[in-house]
Amino acid sequence: MAPIVVSLGNPLLDIQVPPKEGPAYLEKYGLKSNDAILAEEKHMPIYDDIVANATVDYVAGGAAQNAARGAAYILPAGSVAYIGSVGEDDLKQTLLSANEAEGVQSAYQTQPAPARTGACAVILSNHDRSLCTTLRAAEMFTPDHLATPEISQLLNGAKYFYIEGFFLTHGIESALEVAKKASSSGKTVILNLSAPFIPQFFKVQLEELLPHVDILIGNESEAEAYREAAGMGDADLAQVASTLAAMPKSNASRPRLVVITQGADSTLVASSSASGAAGNLKTSDPNPKTYPVPALSADKIVDTNGAGDMFAGGFLGALALGKSLDECIEIGHKLGQQCCGQIGPKLVFPKVQVV
Repeated sequence: MAPIVVSLGNPLLDIQVPPKEGPAYLEKYGLKSNDAILAEEKHMPIYDDIVANATVDYVAGGAAQNAARGAAYILPAGSVAYIGSVGEDDLKQTLLSANEAEGVQSAYQTQPAPARTGACAVILSNHDRSLCTTLRAAEMFTPDHLATPEISQLLNGAKYFYIEGFFLTHGIESALEVAKKASSSGKTVILNLSAPFIPQFFKVQLEELLPHVDILIGNESEAEAYREAAGMGDADLAQVASTLAAMPKSNASRPRLVVITQGADSTLVASSSASGAAGNLKTSDPNPKTYPVPALSADKIVDTNGAGDMFAGGFLGALALGKSLDECIEIGHKLGQQCCGQIGPKLVFPKVQVV
């Protein structure tokens, strides 16, 4: 079948350092234990350093690519495509193989040598993860890739579009092109905030794209970063979510949902309307509404890297299946927790029934 879900973001290969070795690298490179940043010049030696001196695992990564694989986990084969920019190298081949194995169609723009596929140093400590990314070829994505016959066909055929916040650091023109076209056609656009530095330092780009977004996903740290950037004082998460939901929308006929995850704590969902529209909060529901997260014992948590992406992927896949909001949140929780039991942003294979 032709893909009904298209995901857009920065393809990365995760290079993951285990919890026993992680704290030393946090200290050495001045990284925070639960954060996501773009590498500065001082961080650049970390990639060769961990490969040479740490016990590393290589895992296909990139926030939107992870979410695409999560959506593909619960959708029929051929339902999901992923767009991003890579180099012509062995890292690209690793990503292609991972996507093929998990049912995601890779629609890469490939940059010629010496461009290299992006990488992310994933430094684990306890149950936290610190992500330090060098985009490399990922930030070389150009809008003309969207006009190629293959990609135009994908965009015209899809009904759900997922964009990671990280892409806004360099690709706002392309993100706007995809989101505006989708929104004007009555299709669904989902944006993930992705990291606190996006609302902190790319608030202009975020608010430029937001009018075309139907569903905004983020975690509590990202919501708090937006609160600070927007000068909202001591507003709580519910107020932040409600404010984001109520911001102007180009397709006003469809309410906006804002989904804020809080790890093991309840997930919060705010809507710009309680009209009972399809996929929205019911008129009888509180707005915002909280969804408790099922308990997960500490001994079942191996690694939290990618759990938020897999929540988003589960939510996205369930949405594309026509599930209710309650079911979308439930399936998102299931995939997020399943990911916590794996090393890196992975799910269990053979597949476990979650829908």
